[in-house]
Amino acid sequence: MAQLNITLNQEEILSLLNDNCGEAFKKLLQESLNAVLKAESREQLKADPYERSEERTDSRNGSRERSLATRIGTIILTVPRHRKEPFKSMIFDNYSRSEAALIAVMTEMVVNGVSTRKVSTVVEQLCGKSISKSSVSDLCKDLDTSVKEFKERKLEGDYPFLIVDATYFKVRENHRIISKALMLALGINGNGKREIIGFDLYDCENKDNWYDFLMHLQSRGLAGVKMITSDAHEGLLNGIKRAFPNVPWQRCQFHFARNIIDKTPKKYQAGLSAELNSMFHSIDWNEARKKRDAILQDYADVAPKAMECLDSGFESAMTVCCFPETVRSVVRTSNHIERINRELKRRSTVIGIFPNSASVIRLMGMVLIEHHEKLESRKRLFYAPAYQEIQALTDILKQIAREQKDLMAA
Repeated sequence: MAQLNITLNQEEILSLLNDNCGEAFKKLLQESLNAVLKAESREQLKADPYERSEERTDSRNGSRERSLATRIGTIILTVPRHRKEPFKSMIFDNYSRSEAALIAVMTEMVVNGVSTRKVSTVVEQLCGKSISKSSVSDLCKDLDTSVKEFKERKLEGDYPFLIVDATYFKVRENHRIISKALMLALGINGNGKREIIGFDLYDCENKDNWYDFLMHLQSRGLAGVKMITSDAHEGLLNGIKRAFPNVPWQRCQFHFARNIIDKTPKKYQAGLSAELNSMFHSIDWNEARKKRDAILQDYADVAPKAMECLDSGFESAMTVCCFPETVRSVVRTSNHIERINRELKRRSTVIGIFPNSASVIRLMGMVLIEHHEKLESRKRLFYAPAYQEIQALTDILKQIAREQKDLMAA
C-alpha cells in the first residue's frame, strides 16, 4: 500500500483555523488526493521520478487535470500520465460514485420541488455550480445502469451461508412520507468470501415480500445454501421456510440474547449476559444444553419470562453447533449485515427523506457496490478443509430444517 507524506506550511495550517475554513479544507483534500495519485503512479511504475531502476515498468508522460465533486465543493486534481499503460487510480472509481449518487438524490429534491431553499444552496455548493434538470436526468441514468447491473447480476457457484436483514428509509410517495424496507442479503461463498448478493426496496417486511425477495435470489442463481442467519422477524421466518424448506435457520445470537436480557430485571442482566455468552460458545450441543439447563434453573424464579424466551428459542439459536468451530463465529450472528446497515444509515443522514423509491435504490445501491468491492479484498472466513466438512453435513442439516419446520407449525 502506498505510504503518504503530506506537508502543510504555516499559512495553510492557520487558514484551517480561521472563519473561512471551507476553502482551506478543500485545499487540504486536494493536496491529500494529489499525493495519493502520485503514490499510486510510483507503485505502478516501480520507480520515483527520474529514478533508474531495473524494476521500472513504464515512464511518466506529464499529467492532466480532472475535477472531482465532493461534499465540500469541486476540487481539481493533477492526474499522472504513463507512456505505455494507462494510469489507474482507485480515487475516481471508489470515491466519485457514491458522491455522484448523493448529488443526484439531492438535486432531484430541488428539481421535484420537495426541498427547501437551504438544500438548494447546499446542492450548488456540493457541485460547484447550478445543475439543470437534464443534467440531473443524465447523471441518474448512468448511476441507475450501474446499480441495476450489480443488483441483477448472475450468481455463480455455491453460497453455503446466507445472512439477511432489512433496514428502513423514509420516502415521499403520493404526497405522503412513509417508511420502506430495504431488504439486504449477504452471502458467503464456497471460497469463504463475503459478497453482497441482493437488495431491494419493499413497502414492508411481510411474509410475501420476504418470499419474493428470497425467490428472486434463487432465480439469479443462488444455490448450495446450508444455513440462513437472521433475526426472528415473523415475516422473514415465514419467507425463509417457504423459499428454503430444506435449509435450517440460525437465529442471530446477538438479537436472541438481547430479547432475553430485555425480559430480565436490571440487577441480573450482567450476570445472565455472561452466562449466555458462555453457552453460545459451547463446544457442542450437549455442552450447550447443560449450560442452558443450569441457566434455566438459576434464573427461573427471578426472570421467568426471560427463561421462557431462552427455552423456546434455544434450538434455533444453536443450529451453528453443527458446523466446524472455525466457521461458527462467522455465521452465529447477523453482525456482518448490521454493520452494512449502519453504513447505509450514515450515508442517508444527509438526505433525511428520499424524494422517491428510485433514489433510495440509487444511493444505497452505489454504497453497496463500494462495500462489495471492499469485501472482495478482505481475507477468507474459511478455507477448503472447513468447506468440505460443511458439504458433508447436508443430510443432518435437512433433518434440522424439518424439525424446525414442525416446531413452527406446532
